[in-house]
Amino acid sequence: MLSKSQISFVKSLHQKKYRRENGLFLVEGIKSIKEFIQSSYQIHTIFYTTEQRDGLPQLPANISLFEVNNAELAKISTLQAPQGILALVYIPENKSINPEVLANQFTLVLDGVQDPGNMGTIIRTADWFGFKHIVCSEDTVEAYNPKTVQATMGSLARINISYVKLTDFIAKSKLPVFGALLEGKSIYKTNWGNEGLVILGNEGKGITEEVILKVNQPVTIPNFGEAESLNVAVSAAIFCSEIKRPKN
Repeated sequence: MLSKSQISFVKSLHQKKYRRENGLFLVEGIKSIKEFIQSSYQIHTIFYTTEQRDGLPQLPANISLFEVNNAELAKISTLQAPQGILALVYIPENKSINPEVLANQFTLVLDGVQDPGNMGTIIRTADWFGFKHIVCSEDTVEAYNPKTVQATMGSLARINISYVKLTDFIAKSKLPVFGALLEGKSIYKTNWGNEGLVILGNEGKGITEEVILKVNQPVTIPNFGEAESLNVAVSAAIFCSEIKRPKN
């Protein structure tokens, strides 16, 4: 049985402030939790119901396990319909990333993306297309927001996320800088080469002016209908697909 202090502690991690203070975030669902167990992430605690007991893989001895009932899990879950298992996972240190390690590959760069669902979908999309890194501006939504984590469906366990001051980061990079802009070259006519930074902007404002100044290859997804804009996560998927499309 969970104590009031345990319930209060886990519920506090629903908020960014306490995730930062304690260095922990929540993962829910057996599939996603297995992904984190098999990754470089470290698991702190797993809370599970009787029905989920047999689904747990072999676990290191340093992981705390608590069997709970459905009512207790509902008190600590962020979901309206809890999935029977919840893990507390350590947030990795946000290490500065050297642009040189991104050579010979494409990397998504997010400038002020705010919606946690969009962020999670972008992470999942990057994983699908084999991207290894996502570089984020300091004001981009937190990757460890519960809604973001849920939307990644476990892909967060395989993608390296870094938060940086974008202008400084891009200035240090020797890679081509592609920017998703309305006034750009069609992505279908772009010579992508074999490496580069692909910048996607805020849902409403796009890429910030100071970052636009760092873009040397503005690109756009041409429209054939009447819609004013595309969702940023949809745009990310189209960019990833075109970049990975075999070229004749």
